[in-house]
Amino acid sequence: MTSENAHVLPGNKMHTDRMPAFLLLARLGKRVLRPGGLKMTRHLVSDLAIGPLDEVVELAPGLGSTARLILAENPVSYRAVERDILAARWMRRKLNMDEHAVVVAHAEATGLADCSASVVIGEAMLTMQPAAHKLAIVTEALRLLKPGGRYGMHEVAIVPDDTTYSVKADIDSALSRSLHVGARPLSEMEWRALLSKAGFDEITVRLAPLRLLEPARLIADEGLWGTLRFILRVLADPVARRRVLSMRAVLHRHRDSLSAISIVARKGISYASG
Repeated sequence: MTSENAHVLPGNKMHTDRMPAFLLLARLGKRVLRPGGLKMTRHLVSDLAIGPLDEVVELAPGLGSTARLILAENPVSYRAVERDILAARWMRRKLNMDEHAVVVAHAEATGLADCSASVVIGEAMLTMQPAAHKLAIVTEALRLLKPGGRYGMHEVAIVPDDTTYSVKADIDSALSRSLHVGARPLSEMEWRALLSKAGFDEITVRLAPLRLLEPARLIADEGLWGTLRFILRVLADPVARRRVLSMRAVLHRHRDSLSAISIVARKGISYASG
């Protein structure tokens, strides 16, 4: 790995008009890319009650903002599973980690050993997956966990639970066009059902407004100077400005039907695979 490659953000060579939204926002300087912002991530880490005896696996860690919160709890071990080589290199450099701590693999096939973690966490990843991949990733998290282990997730939910199919389809289509990546959020009831189907129990949920690109959320997540940097970069790039404004308009239009959701689920003490 060269020093130059370690400094390159994922998607660096993609055209602004075609890159997925999370890569575009990262290029523009946004470092917190979670649906409920840094506040919900902090709640999730707290709800997982990570301590010095825990072995933690994080799926799709992105740019490492959650990893820093996890490491502050001093777990006995931390491993990240990231499918993008550049993102893995970015993580290693930013958090001063070796190659064993950041594994290049897919979230549904990590290659890690059965029952090798007491905590698995993944954020802002399942929403973008089709149903079969959602189940595969959640099932992989279950496989990695020891009996009694905790799985934490932070995603997008459709509210309320009885939202009609046509409204859901309209939201999926609007988000996918704006974000340039498939978006398939579930209702709280559907997220719970997914986890139960994989074999989890003791499911607890938090909901929060989805305000990713609202000024107050930007400042809360990025700080004043980080927000100003982000805004200046958006203003300086006409294509990026058009796309960010489009994302914000879609989120605003569907604000009453979209929520951030965090869930902690537990693998049963008596769980036996197969």
